[in-house]
Amino acid sequence: MRSRSIGSLEVSIVGIGCNNFGRELDLAATCAIVDAAVDAGITFFDTADRYGDPKTQSETFLGEALRPHRDKVVLATKFGRWLDAERGGASARYVRSATEACLKRLQTDRIDLMQLHIPDPDTPIEETLGALQDLIKEGKIREIGSSNFTLEDIRGAAAASAGGKLPRFITTQLEYSLLHHREVAGLIAECERENVLVLPFRPLFHGLLTGKYRPGEPAPAGSRIGSKNADYQARILTPENLATVSALISFAEARGHTVLELAFAWLLAHPFVPSIIAGVSSPRQVVSNVAAAQWELTPAEKAEVDGLLAVTA
Repeated sequence: MRSRSIGSLEVSIVGIGCNNFGRELDLAATCAIVDAAVDAGITFFDTADRYGDPKTQSETFLGEALRPHRDKVVLATKFGRWLDAERGGASARYVRSATEACLKRLQTDRIDLMQLHIPDPDTPIEETLGALQDLIKEGKIREIGSSNFTLEDIRGAAAASAGGKLPRFITTQLEYSLLHHREVAGLIAECERENVLVLPFRPLFHGLLTGKYRPGEPAPAGSRIGSKNADYQARILTPENLATVSALISFAEARGHTVLELAFAWLLAHPFVPSIIAGVSSPRQVVSNVAAAQWELTPAEKAEVDGLLAVTA
């Protein structure tokens, strides 16, 4: 599988989002997915201390599953969301304690990409970056990133890092897909200006970009969207979204591809996207995602897709 750089890290262009581990998937299922992913050439795994039921279970399961593979992969996690009344935020004290806890659960001596899961309005970003800098110097963290940041958050963190006195967030995670791009256009532009790489989550927009859902047809029984309540379905299965998906399906099928492959190819056509974080629930989905990432859009194809998105907006 192709790879791209995140600072000093080399990651596969498709990653594994581990939010299902320890929640919908037990340890055996987690290990099966991790093994399949490594066998398929995936080297990037993204989790968070908040993931799992109970919280932190995803890290615990992932740490166990990665024991045979640790030196072959890039391991990313996140801190900052509140786990309970005592654990959360981004103060210097908590940055250190959260990192030590993540290292223990993940059974590793370093976190390749440590990310602030959400902004902490009660802590100056300089304090957070200073604490992360200390951990980088100690070799416990290699690179740092952010998640769920606004344009102002990106700008503020970049200003705090200016001059090289503090480390900078080199990535940010945000929802980004063929069906969710206009909403984040300003944020994406700011990331490009500040040389912050974008790690998209929900690349298939709640599953709508799998091609299972068609205008005038009910959501298939047992599907991700079909299992949700009526309000959720109405919010996702809008006439506009379904019309866009129909146009994208026609574009992809005319070229011998699926709309799922197009969803991955379009994201990877942006040089500021090093990898796509895709949640999976089975080894079969791992193989499907790896196959989907093989299509490389030409500049002309990318321009045509952008035109379709503009017309169906």
